[in-house]
Amino acid sequence: MQKKEFDILVALAEGAPLTQRTLAEKTGLSVGSVNKTMKELTEQGWLVGGRVTEKGREALEPYRVKRAIFLAAGFGSRMVPITFNTPKPLVRVHGTRMIDTLLDAVVAAGIPEIVVVRGYLGEQFDQLLYKYPQIKFVENPIYNEANNISSAMCVRYLFQNAYVLEADLVLHNPKLIRKYEYASNFLGIPVEVTDDWCFHTDSNGMIVEQSVGGRNCYQMVGISYWDAEAGVMLANDLNEVYTSPGGKERYWEQTALVYKKEHYRVAVRECAQTDIVEIDSFNELKKLDSLYAK
Repeated sequence: MQKKEFDILVALAEGAPLTQRTLAEKTGLSVGSVNKTMKELTEQGWLVGGRVTEKGREALEPYRVKRAIFLAAGFGSRMVPITFNTPKPLVRVHGTRMIDTLLDAVVAAGIPEIVVVRGYLGEQFDQLLYKYPQIKFVENPIYNEANNISSAMCVRYLFQNAYVLEADLVLHNPKLIRKYEYASNFLGIPVEVTDDWCFHTDSNGMIVEQSVGGRNCYQMVGISYWDAEAGVMLANDLNEVYTSPGGKERYWEQTALVYKKEHYRVAVRECAQTDIVEIDSFNELKKLDSLYAK
């Protein structure tokens, strides 16, 4: 399926028929391209009267997100003292646990499987089961001996058609989590300059380099999607990177973006600063939620 066909089918699968102008706005295609593509989709039996047919939904099925994997094992040292007694993803911001902002979006998107990799104060995550009984927990017994690649290793056979999410983000735009994804991608915020982790892309929007700090690049956001082909490769490549000298000190995404990047094509999926917040320190938490400043 071509990307423009996918974009139009997904837009129309959300509900009532849309005008071609509205579809053009939602997909970024020209009205002429929308008109031509809709005719082609109708000829294939994927659309009838501007509505997605059962055959069209079957065509989308290979692109359906199967699961969401949350990496939630770490200590969160920069959030001390709040993390002495509470894992960072369970810290409340304006009364809501950080991880809930992500879980609510995953549930709303109809993603059937939720996996949470836990470690530090792991038993506290059991409280999530009252609201999200479908969660499956995976234990990371060496979370305090290695970087987050150790958590990825625990679930490396589950990356096919899967979101991978850092569990300590505050999501303001739940529509960033979607029922269907066309291909592997990583969320990024376009910035003129940053001293944070960032991506540099080619003319097609594919990630060609990851670095700390950069200009005219994308600030990395800890939400990514991996299609079926990439998920199979990650199972092997994660193991190779992890077992290499110094491998335990790596970040899991460096497998696809740095050490084995020749195996992957990962697009940047653009989002805005207002869509999501990463709270790196207790001082940042106090600025965001005045309750902690008292």
